[in-house]
Amino acid sequence: MPATAWDPDQYLRHADHRSRPFHDLVDRIRQTPARVVDLGCGPGNTTVTLTGRWPGAVVSGIDNSAAMIDQARRDHPQVDFRLGDITGYDPAADGHPDLILSNAALQWVPGHADLLPRWADALPSGGTLAFQVPGNFGEPTHTLLADLRNSPRWAGRLGDGPDLATVQRPAVHEPADYLRQLLALGLDTDVWETTYYQVLPGPDPVLDWMMGTGLRPVLGLLTDPAERAAFLAEYGALLAAAYPAGPHGTVLPYRRIFVVATKP
Repeated sequence: MPATAWDPDQYLRHADHRSRPFHDLVDRIRQTPARVVDLGCGPGNTTVTLTGRWPGAVVSGIDNSAAMIDQARRDHPQVDFRLGDITGYDPAADGHPDLILSNAALQWVPGHADLLPRWADALPSGGTLAFQVPGNFGEPTHTLLADLRNSPRWAGRLGDGPDLATVQRPAVHEPADYLRQLLALGLDTDVWETTYYQVLPGPDPVLDWMMGTGLRPVLGLLTDPAERAAFLAEYGALLAAAYPAGPHGTVLPYRRIFVVATKP
């Protein structure tokens, strides 16, 4: 992920919704792994559930946010959590885990598709590569954010540029692209997508959701409290118009792309 400040408490405010795709992904993994690594594990709240699903497995989590790893180690000491970067992860040097898992993290890694051949090659026979990524970058949550960042008031600070490259140009590919690539690598590959219609409670819930993930790189550049408050007020008003509250809460459609690929 970008070198920005991640807030585990903010991220966990929507833990139920954020963890559902993780469990849907894991439910499609047919093997019983001996060694699992979770790349981009965040605060570890989902990683730790793998110790219950596969009690005999050695489970590790890796994340490049010190705040996330500190939280994970405090809350889940039974799991091996390590500070590290996805781009530099070498499964061959890490003992060839037979399950390489990543949940909603690869979208922060430009060129992550170039990493898949190395990871696939390091899998033992019967090993699995499984990941899920958001597929919602054409939704108002992101298009409105891009428009606001590039508006006359904010373009000088927040406009398109290297500091916000992963916000403007997410690294996610379409499902068919992942399918073609992993089949060509000789893996038995299952790819699918799901759109969750999440009902979020409370005032400004979509803004609150985005503050846990997609807004983090932007907020990292807004160090002045007054500037940050002004930007959030503008963005929050745009989101409230795009996602009006209903009698039961605010509905946020969220498309996710899933991949489970196993080495024969």
